[in-house]
Amino acid sequence: MSGHDDAVVLATRRWLERAVIGLNLCPFAKAVHAKQQIRYVVSDARDEASVLDTLDIEMQRLVDTDADTIDTTLVMVPWLFDEFHWFNDFLARADRLLARRRLEGVLQIASFHPGFRFAGTEADDIENYTNRAPYPTLHLLREASIDRAVDAFPDAAQIYERNMETMHRLGQGGWAALMGGDAQQD
Repeated sequence: MSGHDDAVVLATRRWLERAVIGLNLCPFAKAVHAKQQIRYVVSDARDEASVLDTLDIEMQRLVDTDADTIDTTLVMVPWLFDEFHWFNDFLARADRLLARRRLEGVLQIASFHPGFRFAGTEADDIENYTNRAPYPTLHLLREASIDRAVDAFPDAAQIYERNMETMHRLGQGGWAALMGGDAQQD
């Protein structure tokens, strides 16, 4: 990995540890992180076709690898998708790749972006920060792992609402303090 790639992974790990795990935004993340079952991939893609190539490789790697070794993969794309709307539009292409590979029901793709914005919100609404990562990130998850996690977490349907409450209590200042200026979040 290059020095730049190391910095991208470091910023993403800090975000994962401080926000996702630290704020318990995803109660399923702590276990895979502690067991070192997360694969971090920095894509050097400069165009959408190259991102799809990376996703294709990583989907296959995830399917071919035992979940005890790699349970989930984060693909960070630091050189592309500076605009959230562009990234959001690209997700349809990523989902079509998943369908072409006949991996629907096996894997799913979650997304995070420094400018993430839920429909109907203003850009600076704190709710958006639940899905803001330092870099555009495509998260490949195993459906079987999600099912097991949901079975183990009886109130999984309440995660979204709890996350909104957490972010409102934290506020913009709390978010900035939490992230400590390590990751670009706006």
